Amino acid sequence: MKLKKKTTELLKSFTLLGGLIGALTLSSCTDWLTIYPTDKTVSKDFWKTKGDVEGMMNGAYLKMINYGIVERAVMWGAYRSDELVKNTSYSNTDLDNIAAVNLLPTSGYTDWSSFYSVINTCNIVLNHAPGVMELDPEYTEGDYKVTRGQMLALRSLCYFYLVRAFRDVPYVEQSYEDDDQQMIVPQSTPDSVLNNCIRDLEEASQYVMKSGAYGTSDWRNYGYFTRDAVNALLCDIYLWKASMTHNAADYQSAISYADKVIESKDTYYQNNYSGSMTTGQTDKYHLLSGETALTNIFYNGNSRESILELQYDGTNNSNTAVENYYSAISSSNMGTSILRASQIFNAIDENANTIQGSKIYLSKHDYRYWNNAYDVENEEAAQIGVRKYIATTDLSTTNNKGEAITQLSSYNNFKRNWIVYRLTDVMLMKAEAETQLAGSSEDDEHIQTAFNLVQAVYKRSLDSESKADTLKPDAYKDKASMELLVMAERERELCFEGKRWFDLMRYAYRHMDGVRPDIRMADQTEWPALPAQVLKFIIRKYTSGGDAVSYKMKTEPYLYWPVRQGEIKVNSLLKQNPVYIEEETTSKK
Repeated sequence: MKLKKKTTELLKSFTLLGGLIGALTLSSCTDWLTIYPTDKTVSKDFWKTKGDVEGMMNGAYLKMINYGIVERAVMWGAYRSDELVKNTSYSNTDLDNIAAVNLLPTSGYTDWSSFYSVINTCNIVLNHAPGVMELDPEYTEGDYKVTRGQMLALRSLCYFYLVRAFRDVPYVEQSYEDDDQQMIVPQSTPDSVLNNCIRDLEEASQYVMKSGAYGTSDWRNYGYFTRDAVNALLCDIYLWKASMTHNAADYQSAISYADKVIESKDTYYQNNYSGSMTTGQTDKYHLLSGETALTNIFYNGNSRESILELQYDGTNNSNTAVENYYSAISSSNMGTSILRASQIFNAIDENANTIQGSKIYLSKHDYRYWNNAYDVENEEAAQIGVRKYIATTDLSTTNNKGEAITQLSSYNNFKRNWIVYRLTDVMLMKAEAETQLAGSSEDDEHIQTAFNLVQAVYKRSLDSESKADTLKPDAYKDKASMELLVMAERERELCFEGKRWFDLMRYAYRHMDGVRPDIRMADQTEWPALPAQVLKFIIRKYTSGGDAVSYKMKTEPYLYWPVRQGEIKVNSLLKQNPVYIEEETTSKK
């Protein structure tokens, strides 16, 4: 691929940046003050001061709030799963093809350039920052280590997204800073890329700020990589690796990093909120009350449960990707989002924790039933809308019917942060890993631990009248039933947050034999077949045509996107996902 270069003009005017500073209530006058072009060094006078380094580092974070990043987080991590469908009134052939498992190399959703742009900015900073220590005495070795930790972690997050979407991707640590440079690099295997990420994250954890170190209510505790965020990402990567390889040591590593996050959150809560503890917050998780969780976590943002969020202020930048896909495509078309919640979120199903369950909720006393989607229990609603990220208030579980889809946030100043990690996500990742370490005994301690974690997340979402609706441990005594329970709870808790497709991929890998993460797909002649169980999950959202979709998804490569055709034309070393033909056609090999 050839990286497109920007001009040497500043990305934002000084006036705009001043507004950004005010909106984000920065604690230091040097934060985000100067955002320089991040695709190449700007002049011979650059890379001289601490401010130059900080400006470029902040530029990498600004690139993470790019429309293309969040759009792909939604498309790669959610739309392909059972939780989202296209708005029937919205015409888009690309989305129709994706739903029909006709993923084309010409589709715009295969464009990975927004992630590589962030990666290149991180590489530029890592390349030039050491030299600034020799020129500016105010830029100390301690400052450099914090910078290095931030860039290593942010780069690793981008690579993790790419590995989960494409599997085999080019891995580069070199910076590209000249218009004539071309990145002609072959794909690396997921085993190689993720091991590099683990190496970098383990180093970064020594350098980044301890979670909460920026001070109470400071957005940087959630907007920058902190130690909690690094550990959450390590937990996620190890869980992914373990699912591919069935390696018990990787599952144990995922648990260890999850425990670090949970313990850190507990300590911070005890030190800062213990005087305001209320009923239900006295355990080590201190989860917010279910009746106010949606407002605090998604509308206000940066809640105490949060770990890492992409920051939007609603004035200088808006999360228009979430707005367009979940709320509205324009101010004159409120309620006409590109995507809708699938019907699995509508109504209650006592079999919701099984593959056969057609819905996902177990009880109307679950606040999430009312707050995750609009128009639940409305038999006249042909489609129901995403309410999470969109609504400004929480609904009571005593409502007989959810709000109508037309009751939405204002289109302008859409400032919802995109949540990358939060505490309940980490808790449920730990539950997933614990389940996979379980043996055959019904009293296995791993099963007990996993159940307790799921129960803690589930109970916080119930109203005060629902003690009888808590999960029954006798129903989840073995590994198979607990695995399905964790999957179901992750969908109830994390729906529309870009997690579900990756959850289904991990589930698929756990039930597949012969996976070779150390060999590129294009270098293999045979690939393991996809298990029937995961296909049943995927087709739940289809009212018709589900069997045809299931028939098309045969082997491991179908879990991934094709490489964009334009990238292959530029980079002759790239190899296409072997199940996709490099033509503008919906046919596959």
